[in-house]
Amino acid sequence: MAKAFASQGDLTEKTISFTEVGDGLWAFTAEGDPNTGVIIGDESVMIVEAQATPRLARMVIEKVRSVTDKPISHLVLTHYHAVRVLGASAYGAREIIMSDTARAQVAERGQEDWDSEFGRFPRLFQGHEEIPGLTWPTTTFSDAMTVYLGNRRVDIMHVGRAHTAGDAVIWVPDQEVLFTGDIVEYHSACYCGDGHFTDWPDTLDNVASFEPQAIAPGRGDALVGQAMVEAAIENTKDFVRSTYRPVEKVVARGGTLKEAWDAVRAECDPKFADYAIYEHCLPFNVARAYDEARGIDTPRIWTAERDQQMWAALQG
Repeated sequence: MAKAFASQGDLTEKTISFTEVGDGLWAFTAEGDPNTGVIIGDESVMIVEAQATPRLARMVIEKVRSVTDKPISHLVLTHYHAVRVLGASAYGAREIIMSDTARAQVAERGQEDWDSEFGRFPRLFQGHEEIPGLTWPTTTFSDAMTVYLGNRRVDIMHVGRAHTAGDAVIWVPDQEVLFTGDIVEYHSACYCGDGHFTDWPDTLDNVASFEPQAIAPGRGDALVGQAMVEAAIENTKDFVRSTYRPVEKVVARGGTLKEAWDAVRAECDPKFADYAIYEHCLPFNVARAYDEARGIDTPRIWTAERDQQMWAALQG
């Protein structure tokens, strides 16, 4: 029997957790599905990552309402991927914030990414008929910006390319808590299909330089305490390097994409095969690593058609 494409066969509902990672700071997690962060200020609430549809966003809002009745004023989107942004309309936030680069990527490839991701992971798009269209920010920043939720200061920054070129992190200094989006993962495979392998470890070092007491990662459990934070950062770095290093060697000797695939499986399967969405991510990761090792700096746009062509080439 042919293997189901990407996560088309993943129909199992995940158990949701809502974990306090600092005073008034929460991580909505779901066993490797996309996470959402919650920052409660004196006057209002900031959400970090919207989920893929308004229906899924309302599950986040239900958890938020279990801990505060303050209005949701801000929504920060760490990057442009459909599973992170298309639920934005449910929050009614007056400000939607992205980096300049992330906004440019919505314009360049947002619709293609939506079409592609919808085909890859149908379960994450339950209620997709409610999505009003692409999500556009009301506010953008180049390097950094600060938002005050009453007296609570929230710093939103670009600290380097990693999962995408426009990744943002959100730092809450009064609690030393960082919301990293998909720059950091915990026991979930990194999706690197639009990533920058050679930059990613340095970006992780920039994340570590904050010395956070807790991190709400892009996927996987909330990371509370320095030991867990440090372990997750190093584990993410190992995943990225273990994916890119064998591909780099294959490309250096003129090898094929299929040879790169085999080399990555040999390196990564023993360490990461039990991670959430590992099999989903692997083909896209190898394809992007192969391109980057050949000098293609800007990730090629994934389309539903390109997805299927790549999948067919590698699954045989």
